Amino acid sequence: MIRKNPRGDVPQIHPDAFIDPTAIICGLVIVEENVFIGPYAVIRADEVDANNHIEPIIIGAHSNIQDGVVIHSKSGAKVSIGQRTSIAHRAIVHGPCSVGSGVFIGFNSVLFNCTVETGCVVRHNAVVDGCHLPAGFYVRSTERIGAETDLTSLPQVSVAASEFSEDVARTNNELVMGYKRIQNEF
Repeated sequence: MIRKNPRGDVPQIHPDAFIDPTAIICGLVIVEENVFIGPYAVIRADEVDANNHIEPIIIGAHSNIQDGVVIHSKSGAKVSIGQRTSIAHRAIVHGPCSVGSGVFIGFNSVLFNCTVETGCVVRHNAVVDGCHLPAGFYVRSTERIGAETDLTSLPQVSVAASEFSEDVARTNNELVMGYKRIQNEF
């Protein structure tokens, strides 16, 4: 469902993106080219700051927002998702938040008030809260990364993890084309 927010902002969706009919896209959301948004995802840009200002939630080209993902922001803060990025099933991205290009965010992970730079991998059930994760870092499943975390203790993304991330992005790009082809058949 595509709908405006109480302020009247309407999502801007590229015609080459695919949004599952069960997903909710609300308010000042920008969805770029060849994006896949899966079933029951919720992307809501509807809260404003004290001055009635709101920043957009931007989903970069060729990215995928999988089943049950929630993307929202507090008090109109910006959320940006880079290109060729995968946000896996039931993850939460809560702004303010910036996620770079070529990033993989695993199942049930939570990002809040953080920056995750290009090429990072955040595995399943991890939390990244209140910190800046530099490019190419790998967060293991169930880890909690915060402002107090010594980033030198984190490994760099391996070739295998990078290839996995690229394969997930490629697979979901193919889904966009397939679903766009059959979307009017039901």
